[in-house]
Amino acid sequence: MQTHHVAIHQLAVFPTQLQAVVTRIDHQALVATPILGEWSIAQNVHHLADSHSTAFARCRLILTEQNPPLKPYDQDAWAALADSQNPDIGPSLLILQGLHQRWAAFFAQLDDTDWERTGQHAEAGAMTLASILHGYVAHGHAHIAQIVRTLAAYQALQQTA
Repeated sequence: MQTHHVAIHQLAVFPTQLQAVVTRIDHQALVATPILGEWSIAQNVHHLADSHSTAFARCRLILTEQNPPLKPYDQDAWAALADSQNPDIGPSLLILQGLHQRWAAFFAQLDDTDWERTGQHAEAGAMTLASILHGYVAHGHAHIAQIVRTLAAYQALQQTA
């Protein structure tokens, strides 16, 4: 399906797009939380590595098992862990680079019937491979937008200080 091909391409190029946004951001800006209730830039990048690697594993379960259970996790608790607050985002960017290459290749090899295979998420209900692909393309773009907002808010605070 054509829309899957476009989404697969978007998934494949996402790490490069993210890298372009976060390049040359200093450590202070990476860990700042200038917007009440939102994560820092570092937490967003580490979350993307956590979330997308979890989703990739879920995709592999869906393709190899019949309607497997998909365990949820507390993303806010994960974002509060010390490693998620580390300003060294390089390892998470490397994870995303390799992961998205594998994930795009995974989706590219699916046949027409595979796209509707499901797994059962305890909170979201039935999830198809198609819904995961399109959902995580949107997820990546939403976090880039959140990073851009956080950086702009940080820069605005620095100008008024």
